[in-house]
Amino acid sequence: MAPVIRALRGSTQFVTKVCISGQHGELLHSVLRLFDITPDFDLNVMRPNQRLDDLTINILDRLGGVLDNFQPALMLVQGDTTTAMAASLSAFYRKIMVGHVEAGLRSGNMYAPWPEEFNRRVASLTTRFHFAPTAQARSNLLAENFPEAHIHVTGNTVIDALQWVSACIGDSAERISFFDKMFDYLDPKRRLVLVTGHRRESFGEGFLSICRAVKRLAARDDIQIVYPVHPNPNVREVVNSELSGVNGVFLIDPLDYEPFVYLMGRASVLLTDSGGIQEEGPSLGKPVLVMREVTERPEAVLAGTVRLVGTCADRIVSEVGRLIDDKNAYEAMARAINPYGDGQAAQRIRSVLERELC
Repeated sequence: MAPVIRALRGSTQFVTKVCISGQHGELLHSVLRLFDITPDFDLNVMRPNQRLDDLTINILDRLGGVLDNFQPALMLVQGDTTTAMAASLSAFYRKIMVGHVEAGLRSGNMYAPWPEEFNRRVASLTTRFHFAPTAQARSNLLAENFPEAHIHVTGNTVIDALQWVSACIGDSAERISFFDKMFDYLDPKRRLVLVTGHRRESFGEGFLSICRAVKRLAARDDIQIVYPVHPNPNVREVVNSELSGVNGVFLIDPLDYEPFVYLMGRASVLLTDSGGIQEEGPSLGKPVLVMREVTERPEAVLAGTVRLVGTCADRIVSEVGRLIDDKNAYEAMARAINPYGDGQAAQRIRSVLERELC
């Protein structure tokens, strides 16, 4: 959302305010600092291991007060979070127009990703401006009978953010040196596999299987693994219990966005269950193996930049090994075209809003 905020604040046509939910505060505030964004409202809804229904209630309650006070003409939400869903519902109750950034993604399975597929569909029902990242996302919305005139294919703003941060790192020898020192424990002779995992549908046996795969991969003498561990206790407790002290596995705290982009650029393979990384990895020429059975981003799978591997340990080990051992297989994924945009999505969103609202 940062590129959209920057684009709208550069327009003389709008007064733009930023509201945050307050979840994962340290992760959020590092991004805000990076993009020089100061929030105007903080809902402060973060509670340890809270239930989704409690989170939804808190967002509706606290955001309602913000909207009643600020009374915006339009509210923008992004993606598939519970915050996006509840915020769009809160705006709907007040007959405030909603713009959905990254609209129209569908897996076709209400429970995978869960609860994100549900969140997206609810947000769509309240939305006036559907900012779809791809033609496929547009087709999904048309198939659900949303008006064609309300759908705008813009590309995904995550590519805007990634390109901006990558350029900041690449243009600064000082920044590169700083991050080289931050990760000086990495062996330049070993291929880096960067792992992220946090999906709710993988809690329990799924994460145990992922950990078994990581442990087996770390036994290879040509691989090293960095795993920034998500703060959710359902993730952290399992990962730390299974992988702490394993040679070749570096469990680290969640990273700020800039050093994470640096690590993605340094990695050979991205092993993830994240949605955003399915889009970011291909922009950096990195093969992405997705530890899920279905994805709401099928464009990357069709383009050959992403492969679904699920949470089965045997399959994860096999697919990572194939990319490490087979140069042709690796290059086929690394050279595939990224279908998610050219870095101008935020400007397209701004242009649509200026044209239709002003």
